[in-house]
Order: sequence, then structure tokens, then C-alpha cells
Amino acid sequence: MALLEIKNLSSGYGEVQILWGVDMSLETGKLTSLVGANGAGKTTLLRTVMGLIKPWDGQVLFDGQDVSKLAAHEKAELGLVLVPEGRQLFTDMSVSENLEMGASPRRARPHIDKNLKLVYEMFPRLKERATQKAGTLSGGEQQMLAVGRGIMAEPEILMFDELSLGLAPVLVLGLFENLLMLKETGLTMLLVEQNVQMALAVSDYTFVLAQGRVDVQGPSKELATDEHVREAYLGVH
Repeated sequence: MALLEIKNLSSGYGEVQILWGVDMSLETGKLTSLVGANGAGKTTLLRTVMGLIKPWDGQVLFDGQDVSKLAAHEKAELGLVLVPEGRQLFTDMSVSENLEMGASPRRARPHIDKNLKLVYEMFPRLKERATQKAGTLSGGEQQMLAVGRGIMAEPEILMFDELSLGLAPVLVLGLFENLLMLKETGLTMLLVEQNVQMALAVSDYTFVLAQGRVDVQGPSKELATDEHVREAYLGVH
């Protein structure tokens, strides 16, 4: 069953159209990845789904409800949560304060203790640095904090925009292991990722976006061996 359905979605900036009739769905409890070249429209899609950009056409359905015109904070209250590219932390606030801010939706407040325990189990380094200002953390630690803040919001769907961007390979591997841990909890997730091989390795289903349209889609294991995908997106000939 699809928890999130994107139907014929079009949007853009000013007069420039970026998305052209995108159709996608996220199955409940599954990790779905969205990959594609720079400029394909991946971030625009996330921002439109989240309500940060108004759709020009089409629908976003969350658990069967049309949420296309809801604002981002209203979608967060329903359980649609985005871990944005660039992290966007409160750099002058401590790690624990940033995590508390993640729990600002009303639906998240009764679950603060449970979610904080999960975050610290996944990222022990954040517990060690709980009183440290977010702006003084390393890039990898800041990404951990951004993910942790998303978990604190008690998401029904957790979306990640460029999880591995700018991080060392060993940190990337750790973050993707954390994704698999989250997947075991039954959380529905959407991963937008430049590291196509890693995205295909951890996800159940993948959509490939090209020039604002879904070019290819299918089970991730099948796409990992698809010659078109390998040549166009993995650089394998």
C-alpha cells in the first residue's frame, strides 16, 4: 500500500518549469530512492512534496489525503519530515537543543524520550557532544544531527536530500547503516542521493529522474544490473 502518492506533479521557480508530470509512490515501510544527474529536479521534487514550493499542477496524497496545498509545517504535523540538503541546523544552539527543536510538532512531543533514546543509540557521538554547539561539530557529526532532528519529529515518512554530500566514505557507510537500522523499525523513507550505487544497495525501489521526468523505475536490485542505468548513471560500460 502506498503511503505517499505523487500524481502528475509539475512545479518550478518563477517562470522556469523544473518538474514535468512526475508520478511516484512510496510503499509503507519501504526505503525508496530517487536518483539522477545534477539538475534533474530531485531537490525541487522534495521541496514541492514538502510544501516549500507550490505545485503548478498535480497532486500529493499522504495516506490517501490530498495535502498538495498544505504548508510545510502542516505536513510536518501529519508526519511528513524532510532532512534538507545543507543540514540547516541552529548552529549557535547545542546538540540537545537542536534535537528538542526537531520535536516541535505536536504529534512528536509525547515521544521525545523514546526518540531521543533511539537517536543516541544510533549516534553515540551526539550523546557525547550533547552540550556542544552544533556549529562546532564536524561535517559528519552535523549530518548525524540533521538526521537525528528528523527522527525527533516522529515522522511517518522521513525524506533525505543528499545524505552523503561532502562526507568521507567511512562516514557515508555509517550513515547508510543507520538507514538500514531505521528501515528495520518499519519507517517509510525517501532517499535522494548522488551516490547511486549506495542508494541502489540499501533501497527497495528506485526512481530515476531525468530532466524533470521519471525516466526509469523498478526494484533497486534490478536497476543495479540494468545496462541503461549502469551506463547512464553509474558510468559502467
